[in-house]
Amino acid sequence: MLTAHSKIVTGPLKQVIEVTKDSVIRRLHTTSICSSTPRIQDEYQYIQRSKIPTMHFQKSLLRLPIPDLDKTCTRYLRSQKALLTPEEYSVTERAVAQFKEGPGRDLHAQLKQKDKANKHTSYISGPWFDMYLSDRVPVLLNYNPFLAFHPEERPGYSDPVVRATNILVSSLRYMRTLQDGLLEPVVYHLNPSKSDNQRFWEIMKWMPSSVASYAAYALKVFPLDMSQFGNLFNSTRIPEIGKDKLKCDSSARHMLFMKNGHFYVFDVLDADGNILPPNHIHACISHIAKDQTPPPKYPIAILSSENRDTWAACRTELVAAGNEAALNSIDSAAFNIVFDDQEVGLDAEKMYRTFLYGNGKNRWFDKSFSLVFSRDGQGGLNFEHSWGDGVAVMSYFNEVAKNVNEHPYVHPDSVPAKVDASQLVRRLEFNLTPNLEAAIDKAIQTYETSTSALQVDVLESTIFGKNICKKRNVSPDAMMQLGFQVAYYLQHGMTVATYESCSTSAFKHGRTETVRPATLETVEFAKAVSGSQPPSSEDLKKLVMECSKVHGMLTKEAAMGQGFDRHLFGLRKLAEAQGGQIPDLFSDPAYARINHNILSTSTLPSAAISFGGFAPVVRDGFGVGYQIQDDRLGIVLSSYPPHRDGAGFIECAEKAYKIIHDVLQ
Repeated sequence: MLTAHSKIVTGPLKQVIEVTKDSVIRRLHTTSICSSTPRIQDEYQYIQRSKIPTMHFQKSLLRLPIPDLDKTCTRYLRSQKALLTPEEYSVTERAVAQFKEGPGRDLHAQLKQKDKANKHTSYISGPWFDMYLSDRVPVLLNYNPFLAFHPEERPGYSDPVVRATNILVSSLRYMRTLQDGLLEPVVYHLNPSKSDNQRFWEIMKWMPSSVASYAAYALKVFPLDMSQFGNLFNSTRIPEIGKDKLKCDSSARHMLFMKNGHFYVFDVLDADGNILPPNHIHACISHIAKDQTPPPKYPIAILSSENRDTWAACRTELVAAGNEAALNSIDSAAFNIVFDDQEVGLDAEKMYRTFLYGNGKNRWFDKSFSLVFSRDGQGGLNFEHSWGDGVAVMSYFNEVAKNVNEHPYVHPDSVPAKVDASQLVRRLEFNLTPNLEAAIDKAIQTYETSTSALQVDVLESTIFGKNICKKRNVSPDAMMQLGFQVAYYLQHGMTVATYESCSTSAFKHGRTETVRPATLETVEFAKAVSGSQPPSSEDLKKLVMECSKVHGMLTKEAAMGQGFDRHLFGLRKLAEAQGGQIPDLFSDPAYARINHNILSTSTLPSAAISFGGFAPVVRDGFGVGYQIQDDRLGIVLSSYPPHRDGAGFIECAEKAYKIIHDVLQ
C-alpha cells in the first residue's frame, strides 16, 4: 500500500544515455524550436511558471520493459527461498521449471505481442487499473492511505478556517498551473548538484518533445510519467456493480466542503476560469465553519465506506430518487475539504485515526483526495488509490506545503470579503427512500465494527538515523527494512512475505513494482542476532553490509521495471482471461503465500510530510508506515488484534534498531 512511496533509482539507462549523448549535444547547436509559454498577467493565478510545458517529456518517455522470463523466474525463486522450508521450496522449484519451459513461454510471448500493439501505454497499466477498480472490498482501510502536514507553528495560522483557506488558495494555484501546462515537469536528478539548475531547463526548452526525454537522459536527469496528474483534480471514483469507473470533469469551477455530515459547494473560479480572491474564498469557508446545522439523521457519506457493489446499488437508488445533480456536484468538485470535530493536538495516534478514517459520516472516501482539518487545525490528506500513485500526490503536497509556508494569502487578522456568503455557498440536500435509510444504518454499523478493530502503535526513536548509515556507507532504507525483518523474527521466530512499494514512473504509464525486502541475507542476519551466541561484531557488520547491498540491487531492479511481481501478475491475468487450467506456478501455495503480505511497508521521503500511514493489507498483517531522518526514525504501525500484537512488534523493532546501531558503531 501507500504506493505513493516514489523511490526512483536510476542507473541501467546508461545505454540510452551513451547512444543519445552525442546527438543531443549536436541538436543543442542546430535546433531553433522553442516551447511557447503564455504571458501571465496575474501572478496570483499560478504557483509557478515553468520554462517548458508540463507534458514536455511525456511523448518521449521510455516504455516500461517486460523482464526476461528466465530472470523473472530466477528472482522469484530467490525471494521464495527466504520464506520456504527446503521441502516447500522443492515443490515451488518444480512448478517454476514447468512454467518456464511450458505455459510461461507462450504467455510471455503473448504479453510481449500485446505490449507491442499498445505502444501508447505500459503492459501493466490496464491490468493494474482493473485490479483496483474491480476489487469489491471497501476503499476504507483497504486502499486509501493518508499523509499528514507538519503542525502549523505560526501563532494563529493553525485556526482551521485560516489554514483551510491558505491551503485551498495554494491548491487552486497549483491546479490552474497544472491545467494550463505551466507546472514544471517532475524529474529525477541523478546528480542534483550538477543538473538541478536553470541551465538544465534552458537546454530542455530547445528540445522538441519527441526527443526531450533522451536529451534529459544524456544529462543524467530522468523525467517521470505524469499521465496520472489529470485525475488529481475534479475527479472521483464512481461505484458500479462488478467494476468501478473513474470520472473527471475539468470544466467544473466549484469546491466541495464537508462538515457535520453535510456537503457544501461554492465556486472558487470565475466564469473565465480565474481563481477568486482570497478574501472571497475566506468568506465562504468562514460561513461553512459557522454553520450550526445539526448532523443529518441519515448521512449518505457513510455509504462511500461500504463494499463497492453495496455502494453501487445504493448510488443507483440515490440517482433514481432524484439526487443525480447533487452527486454530480460532489463528483466534479475540484477536491474535498473536511472540517472534523476531533481535537488531536500532537498525538500521533489521534492524527492517524482522524486522517485515515475519522468520522465516516463526514467523509467521502471516493474523492481523488480529501484534505482533513481537525478542530485544532492539524491537517492531513486522504487519497483514493486507484487513479494514481505517489508522483502526482507528492508533487501537489510538496508544492502546496511550500507555498503556504512561504506565502499565506490570509492571516489571523484577515477580514473576509463583505459578501453575502449564504448566497454563494450551497448546502446539498438529498432525497432518501426507506431502503436507503436502512442501508445507511447498516453502513454505520459496519464502519464502526471495522474501524474499531484497528490498533495503532507508534515508535519514535533517536537511537538510529541517516547519519550513521551514511557514515558506514549503508542504505538508510535498507537498514529500516532490515529492522522490520529482525523485529518480526524476534517476535515470531520466522520470516514472512514483505512488500515495499517502488515507483516505476521513470517509464511511460509506469505504476509500481514490489521490492521484496525479506531476503536470504536478512534471514541470515536475523537468525544470527537472535541466537544465544551471536557472531563477532565484524561478522555481523559484514552481514549488514551484504543486506544493504542486496536491498539496493533489488530496489534498482524494481525501479527499472525488472522486478518479478508485476511480470508474473501480467502473465497470470492473461492465463485467467483465456480460461482453462491455470499454470501450476499460480496454484502453488507458495505463490499465494508470497502475495499474502504480512508486512506491508511504505515510506515517503519528503520534508513536507510529518508522517503517513495505512491499514494492513491482510487481516493477520501489519501496515508499516515509516520515515528515517538524520538522527531519528519513526514508525506508525497498524494491526488487527488478536491476529497481530502491534505493541509487541514495536518493542521488538526498538531492540532491532539498537542491535543494528551497535553493529554499525
